[in-house]
Amino acid sequence: MQRRDISFPTPAENIAFDEVLLHLAEKNEGCEFLRFWESSKIFIVLGRIGQQESEVNAIMAQRDNIPVLRRSSGGGTVVQGPGCLNYTLVLSKQKHPVLNDLRKSYQWISAKIIEALRGAGVESYFRPTSDLATGPGEKKFSGNAQRRGRQYILHHGTILYNFDLTLISRYLNMPTDIPEYRKYRAHTDFVTNIPLDPGRFKTHLAQIFDASESQLPSAQELSFLKEFLK
Repeated sequence: MQRRDISFPTPAENIAFDEVLLHLAEKNEGCEFLRFWESSKIFIVLGRIGQQESEVNAIMAQRDNIPVLRRSSGGGTVVQGPGCLNYTLVLSKQKHPVLNDLRKSYQWISAKIIEALRGAGVESYFRPTSDLATGPGEKKFSGNAQRRGRQYILHHGTILYNFDLTLISRYLNMPTDIPEYRKYRAHTDFVTNIPLDPGRFKTHLAQIFDASESQLPSAQELSFLKEFLK
C-alpha cells in the first residue's frame, strides 16, 4: 500500500485528490493507497446526494464566504477545517472480500481505525452506520463515507481533534437522516473533539495497513489532479 501524507492549499484540490487515487487504482490494478490530509481553510462539503438547500445555513455560509463543495461519496454534510484530520483509504475488493458487503466494510475498516486510535491513547467504538464515538455520552468525533468503484472502494473519514465545534451549528442545519444513537441531540451536544496526537495515529494506522513511508504526489497524480479540477 502506498501512503500519501499531503494537504493541498484549497479544499477543492484536497477533495479531488482522493478521486485521483481511486481513478489510478482502478486504472492500474494492484495499487492501494492510504492518505492523510487536513484543510487549512474552513469549508462545507456535501455528500453525493446531499441537499444544500435543506442542510446548509446558506445565510451564514454566504456571510462568512465559506465555500460549499460536493464529494462523490455518500454520507452527510460536514464542516471541515483546521483541527479536522482526514484519512483516505483506496482498497481492493478482490484483496479484501469483506469490502463487497457495504455494512461489513464499514465495520471492518472502523475496527482498524479504532485499533490505531487505541495505539494513540484514545478509546472509541463503532456506531452504525458509519460513525465513531467516544465516552459514556456516545459523542461522535468521526464520520465515514464511501464511493464504490468496480474493483476498488474509496473510503474516507474525519477525526475531530482540535476543531472549532461551534462552526458546525453555525453553518449546518439539523439533518433529517440521523442515527439512532444521536437521539435528536443538537450539534453541540452530539459532537466532540478527542485528545489525539495526529502523528501517533498516522503511524499506527500506517502500520496496521502496512503502508509504505509517506511519498510526495507523483507527476502522474498531479497531472490527473489538474484534469479532475477542470
